[in-house]
Amino acid sequence: MNTDLTCQELDPRDLTDVAWHISTFSKNAGGNCVEAGPLGDGSGRVVVRHSHHPEGAVIVYTRQEWEAFTAGVRSGEFDFE
Repeated sequence: MNTDLTCQELDPRDLTDVAWHISTFSKNAGGNCVEAGPLGDGSGRVVVRHSHHPEGAVIVYTRQEWEAFTAGVRSGEFDFE
């Protein structure tokens, strides 16, 4: 699989080794949140999915994209209030 593509398709088997994480800030035992975890292929890519639809679509981020996003979250760039 070419990990340099902007749009990446995954085989459902690619998701079997993902160690999914739900934010401790999510209410209803994770029912109000997204889940994220690293792909188990050693690429450093991170996948994100909706916790209400775990069998649904995922978004795949490169390690660099994920680090930029989480740095922005920590700095308040995504506080939309």
